[in-house]
Amino acid sequence: MAAAEKQAVTGAGPFNGVLTWVDKRFPLMSLWREHLSEYYAPKNFNIWYFFGSLAMLVLVMQIVTGILLTMNYKPDAASAFASVEYIMREVPFGWLVRYMHSTGASAFFIVVYLHMMRGLMYGSYQKPRELIWIFGMMIYLCLMAEAFFGYLLPWGQMSYWGAQVIVNLFDALPIIGPDLSLWIRGDYVVSDATLNRFFAFHVIAIPLVICGLVAAHIMALHEVGSNNPDGVEIKEKKDAKGIPLDGIPFHPYYTVKDMFGASVFLFLFALVVFFAPEMGGYFLEYNNFVPADSLKTPAHIAPVWYFTPFYSILRAITEDFMWVLAAGVLGMVGLIVVTVRSATIKAASAVVGVVLLIGFFTIDPKVWGVALMGASTLIFFLLPWLDHSPVRSIRYKGGLYRFALTVFIIAFLVLGYFGVQPVTRGGTLISQFCTVLYFSFFVLMPWYSTMGKTKPVPDRVTE
Repeated sequence: MAAAEKQAVTGAGPFNGVLTWVDKRFPLMSLWREHLSEYYAPKNFNIWYFFGSLAMLVLVMQIVTGILLTMNYKPDAASAFASVEYIMREVPFGWLVRYMHSTGASAFFIVVYLHMMRGLMYGSYQKPRELIWIFGMMIYLCLMAEAFFGYLLPWGQMSYWGAQVIVNLFDALPIIGPDLSLWIRGDYVVSDATLNRFFAFHVIAIPLVICGLVAAHIMALHEVGSNNPDGVEIKEKKDAKGIPLDGIPFHPYYTVKDMFGASVFLFLFALVVFFAPEMGGYFLEYNNFVPADSLKTPAHIAPVWYFTPFYSILRAITEDFMWVLAAGVLGMVGLIVVTVRSATIKAASAVVGVVLLIGFFTIDPKVWGVALMGASTLIFFLLPWLDHSPVRSIRYKGGLYRFALTVFIIAFLVLGYFGVQPVTRGGTLISQFCTVLYFSFFVLMPWYSTMGKTKPVPDRVTE
């Protein structure tokens, strides 16, 4: 019997008998070894690899604080706002739980965006990690749905009217739009029925899906192994015992590092919770401290900051902008016809281009706004097949990819800023320009990812 198996059977320490009893009925020690003590991760992880574990930490915090909030919250249009005020003023430490939950929502998206940024930098979506990336993007979409459904629950002015605006967007979709928006609301207007079903989705349905996807994400990660800043597969170089030469056990080495990262994060998180929970109106809008009034529309309605880049894309699609989209489609079709050898792909791109051109000038621009807003998130799923670079990491990619990624990040941030601002002519023009840059990063990736001179990738990871 191997030493590890013997230890699993005999146990260790004062809990010897308990561990032995449990392990005979549940694979506790084998799970511990497979996912922690004998899971070998690359030894050159840097600060960008903190954000995956931080996302897990925030998920746990959101679930715990959400459970505590539901103990006093009432999903009823007549008393929802009052129940939130009761939590803030009367429930012992209710204000702390509420602020932890609201700040945690923004913190969740911050760490997830940085986690996705890590993937873009180091090519964590490339073979053989395509499924890890897909699970991660599904988690991201569920987070957006979770945040949207929870946005209405405080039943404040911005909650009410923000939900009204977002749900009405689905009404613009042809054929299914009116029925879909009616199904989401449960009524012809945002009402008590809407609040009840949003509460059910926010508290039960979506969290269950997120937990399942997180488990699948981690299982897929541990099956193929973690990527690293060099993009080198550590499983290809092993010693006589089958242990990667450039790997170290996740526990205790990275669990200790993650604990340090969590400590720094919680310190910053506490500063926000105790000193700036509204964050100037970005985390909690001032209009949400006013009860929902269906007869009084706020002067400026905007979603929470983590939705604003996509909301800005929605607002950028105007009738004049359809000509820009048409020019972009013609350019893409021409590029495919000139550079791609496959006659089938050329013919398919020409057909798709003609269909899009007809649609641009026969379908309401509002519909295209909704379509492009959805496409701006779904297009991330295609990254494993859009990036044709022979190397993974940005350390060894050419300067053109670095430039494209920098422009994409700037465009994303600018779109986010103008998404919270009132509509102006200048802001719309900037948003339209950034929308072009945003989508160009993806649709042109098959070409620019292969251009430029790449650096030689080392055989083993660098320190």
